[in-house]
Amino acid sequence: MKHISSYVSFFILLAGLSAFPPAVVSAGDWPFWRGPESNGISRETGLPDDWDPRGGEGGNVSWKRDDLGTRSTPVVLGERLYIITRNHPGTKTEGEKVVCINAKTGETIWENAFNVWLSDVPDTRVGWSSCNVDPETGLVYALGVCGYFQCINGETGQTVWSVPLHETYGLLSTYGGRTNFPVICDDLVIISAIVIGWGDQAKPSHRFLAFDKKSGQLVWNNGTRPLPYDTTYSSPTVTVVDGQKLLIFGSGDGAVWAFQPRTGKQVWRYPFSRRGLNVAPLVVGDRVFTGHSEENIEGTAMGAIAAIYAKGSGDISKTGELWKTTEMMMGKSSPLMIDGRLYCFDDRAKLHVLDAQTGEPLAARKALGTVMRASPLYADGKIYALTANGRWYILRPDERRGVEVVSKGRLPRGEGVDASPICAHGRVYITSSGGLYCLEDKSKPHGESAAPKPEEETPVSEDEKPAHVQVVPAEAVVAPGEGQQFKVRLFNARGQFLSESPAEFSLQGSGQIDKKGAFLASADAAFTATTVVANVAGLSGEARVRNIPPLPWKFDFEGMSAPPVVWVGARYRHIIREIDGDNVMVKISTIPKGARSRAWFGRPELSNYTIQADVQGTLQNGKMPDIGLIAQGYALDLQGANQRLQLRSWVTQLRMAATIDFPWKPGVWYTMKLHAAIEDGKAVLRGKVWVKGEPEPDHWTIEATDDSPNLTGAPGLYGNAKNAELFLDNISVTPNEIAP
Repeated sequence: MKHISSYVSFFILLAGLSAFPPAVVSAGDWPFWRGPESNGISRETGLPDDWDPRGGEGGNVSWKRDDLGTRSTPVVLGERLYIITRNHPGTKTEGEKVVCINAKTGETIWENAFNVWLSDVPDTRVGWSSCNVDPETGLVYALGVCGYFQCINGETGQTVWSVPLHETYGLLSTYGGRTNFPVICDDLVIISAIVIGWGDQAKPSHRFLAFDKKSGQLVWNNGTRPLPYDTTYSSPTVTVVDGQKLLIFGSGDGAVWAFQPRTGKQVWRYPFSRRGLNVAPLVVGDRVFTGHSEENIEGTAMGAIAAIYAKGSGDISKTGELWKTTEMMMGKSSPLMIDGRLYCFDDRAKLHVLDAQTGEPLAARKALGTVMRASPLYADGKIYALTANGRWYILRPDERRGVEVVSKGRLPRGEGVDASPICAHGRVYITSSGGLYCLEDKSKPHGESAAPKPEEETPVSEDEKPAHVQVVPAEAVVAPGEGQQFKVRLFNARGQFLSESPAEFSLQGSGQIDKKGAFLASADAAFTATTVVANVAGLSGEARVRNIPPLPWKFDFEGMSAPPVVWVGARYRHIIREIDGDNVMVKISTIPKGARSRAWFGRPELSNYTIQADVQGTLQNGKMPDIGLIAQGYALDLQGANQRLQLRSWVTQLRMAATIDFPWKPGVWYTMKLHAAIEDGKAVLRGKVWVKGEPEPDHWTIEATDDSPNLTGAPGLYGNAKNAELFLDNISVTPNEIAP
């Protein structure tokens, strides 16, 4: 299916913002994958003690959707269930989709389908993330595996706003497929990823992007330590500790962090692992419980479970560690807290029951299977747990034995579980690779117990002194001579909003700004960056602006010491070097984990244009690089090892692609040209490669047509310099005048 950029869908927002239907909120809703309390606990009663996946009389399976097998955990608001899954699997139009179904009957209400493009993720890992539905507005937020992030009207399925995070901010979409989960805090929706950005954010970092949940405007952008070890899918927990609202998460740098969710300000960090963390932290009062299955900071033991005191600040590696038990490899499944006991399911599907105060084991570990990724559900006095190899258990906590088995069984042959079970309105929902099950024991009356009262924030009135200045939007893209209005917001030391405020504005870079925050970009400062600085009462805040002109563009790198500052994902991986008397851009081979990557030049709403560049591959240890141009969500890739030329959109799935043998030599300059156009509702891609300086061929070297087109997309570069460096020069991007 098509994708639509945030710039286009912003007009949809303006037309329909006031038409958001009021959300129907009840205690039985499950709007976030870890539940309304972010701890995997439901307060509902009257739930099944047993079930038969084959269905039948007395099997407690109300319905099953065989077509909704996925790794995405569903969420429920009212009588609507939302889930992410593959769309048209194994076809030329395969992509991803958010599906809304009637939670009671299993019938489809709407689908919102979109493409996966310029990503290394395999099709079997599509649907990694989970939706988050906002009880205040009924809006649904979903992150696709390639980085397409959107806000959807929960009633109609229409996209309210969207942004391709990979093209706009540099989200890294990898073969591992790890995709994070959106969280909601007040008027913000917050998402994170490993980001390879622009300017001073060009080095990879695990960054959080906070958007206004209704408009999609970026409010803040902050990250953890640069050059993290891994990508990550540790779902953040929004909570209140000691009167302060915190966003607590495991980072790609191996530490557990706490940020202020309204400001993005770092509060504390707890170094925990030598690799990235994936477990969603469990917060109970002022304690954080989490785990990993990688190398520990010290020693040679693999894996650990820890309890962290969450009231600190700065580096709390010594002051914040309450206890840590090593050689427990809980790296995927989040724990449960039940009556002061911590129920931990390790990666090998073994259950450990620990004393939450000391970390000491309280019962012998229990083997449930061989692999476990899903987090458990505790509801109606029972633990629902499922393994990746298809075993399911309903367990009851037992003071002496840890748990007793209420019932157990196997899913149909070939079905495994990566998604977590959930509970909503008297029903348990289980997602496997083979489908989505709805379980309900209709012989039992349904009810619910009262949830504990959440800790409240310290009243703002107790601290009305400004401590943080926020400039919104945090980033903007403008054309030369175009304007952008900025506003300034003040927060106290606990990250609580105080008021909007006038400020004394100044600029670092080109442009003009008045006393009210109205910015005007310079007409002659294309491809430059400006920092907007707002000063209030001795405090300052900043926002970033990229000045990107309309097409055409031409880059020959003469007089430049680095790639354009506003290119996303270009600096740090590319340098400017003099070759044969001319400056060229070089993708270097010495960047750890970054020799294979993409870079983006500008606005993702562009379409119908041609990108051209002179390119050369080097030879190192008998190996050559891959060199590619990107246009409108498609790549033309000159492959060194395979000696082929390929047109594609989705690297691993190749749902639409053309590949031909194409011998080419190291040390020789070639000219590459990629023409992308929408013709009769389809994307038509045409590519040429020829030796630089020779006449351009009359005919296209390679062509492809996409029946499920990417309608828009930022121009850019693809390159794999893992084996050898590659050179680029004379890059141009021009609008298409007529179809070839």
